Amino acid sequence: MPEKYHIKTKPVPPRMPRIGKYGVVDWREDCARCHNCVKKACVYDRYRQEADYIRNLSNVDALFFDCMGCLSCVQDCTKGLLKMAVNPEYEKLGDSYWTPDIIKTTWLQAETAKIPVSGAGYRGPFSGHGFDSMWTDMSEIVRPTRDGIHGREYISTSVDIGRKLSFLDFQAGRVTKNPHPLVSIPMPLILDMPSGTHTLPQINEIIIQTAVNTDIIAIIEWRNKPVDEKKLEHIAFYLAQDSPAVPKELLKKTRLVEIADSPRVRERIKEIKETHPKIVIAIRVDLTPGGIERAVELAQLKEVEVIHVSADLNGDEIGVQKPRFIKDMIRQIHTTLIEKGRRDEITIIAGGGIALPEHVAKAIICGADLVTVNLPVLIAMECHLCSSCKPGMTCPAKLEKIDFEYGVGRMTNLIAAWHDQLIEVMGAMGMREVRRLRGDVGRAMFFENLEKETFGKLFGTRRSN
Repeated sequence: MPEKYHIKTKPVPPRMPRIGKYGVVDWREDCARCHNCVKKACVYDRYRQEADYIRNLSNVDALFFDCMGCLSCVQDCTKGLLKMAVNPEYEKLGDSYWTPDIIKTTWLQAETAKIPVSGAGYRGPFSGHGFDSMWTDMSEIVRPTRDGIHGREYISTSVDIGRKLSFLDFQAGRVTKNPHPLVSIPMPLILDMPSGTHTLPQINEIIIQTAVNTDIIAIIEWRNKPVDEKKLEHIAFYLAQDSPAVPKELLKKTRLVEIADSPRVRERIKEIKETHPKIVIAIRVDLTPGGIERAVELAQLKEVEVIHVSADLNGDEIGVQKPRFIKDMIRQIHTTLIEKGRRDEITIIAGGGIALPEHVAKAIICGADLVTVNLPVLIAMECHLCSSCKPGMTCPAKLEKIDFEYGVGRMTNLIAAWHDQLIEVMGAMGMREVRRLRGDVGRAMFFENLEKETFGKLFGTRRSN
């Protein structure tokens, strides 16, 4: 058995005051000064930490920093003097998709590299937009044979990127067909190019070093600039239609390259293969109204090895008034290729809307082989994901002053936490290999199907807008 995949991590404290969700307001009037004050009995020990924290407080909003929302002090105070409040600064974070809860969870994972625990529990709806309308089957969680990150059973998260043979042909005990080149990475995740919507400092070097630390791959737009050749194994250059050619000596040291979709796809693949025959080439296809059909069309070309389908940052179809979500578009691409007998030959990478580690598993269940992310690693560096982010504006997270070691540490911690959670989800589903999870919709339930087949017959279906 190969050595177990492990990411080395260490805690990386935040540079800025934490913006927590809850805070306890202590009115103090009529306080009986109970010897056993309920604040001192906090199961998370927040009261004792609070005293030291307030001494160095520079911003009153930071007072709402680490309350876990268990409500025990509010409920047990004999005088009823304590009240829980939601931090107004917390509610300003993100947007309707990248919610404050997602941002806070990402911050905690980037700080500790641990799976987040909330004392308040899950208070959200059991159905919602996008991935929230999909639930994974956790029936195996009650069995002692599955132990996830605790190590009693090996769960593989490695994936192969590239074109696979549809069948093997043997003559005299030897395979007559030469296999296509493949790239193997230890978890089904690639770091995508930084978002062009947000104003960022130059963080390519931080992203590349994170890919090296976690043994995965980062997609970096080729701009004809110096690159550390020792890290090329973990870099996939993105070549737009007008990008300059990558020098041959650099290209030959990489394993994966991504090109923009264009009418010249075949010619560009041929040109790259002539320079580096063993490289794997991915084609980036934007999920516009014709994106699904284009992805299916490309998958049937013998030259094409990998298709990277990309939705917008929220996982929605690009350029339509009523967009489809990426999980539904992946399912359509996956099932269409199955019908055409081509699915097992091609690798599908999905990007857009992957905000939580559970989304990785759900995207794979829908039919992707692996996913790409960009905003989560940006949020890991304490980005607030401001909707008004523009050049020249003051950044509340002071991203322009990011230290290299800090950025790498936070991103590495986040990926390690995501890997642990992927293993936990797979263990709960009884899966020992992530490649077997691809397209296995029997491991999940979809609200749309349940409503149509069961609840809709009893209570009626919802009106469509």
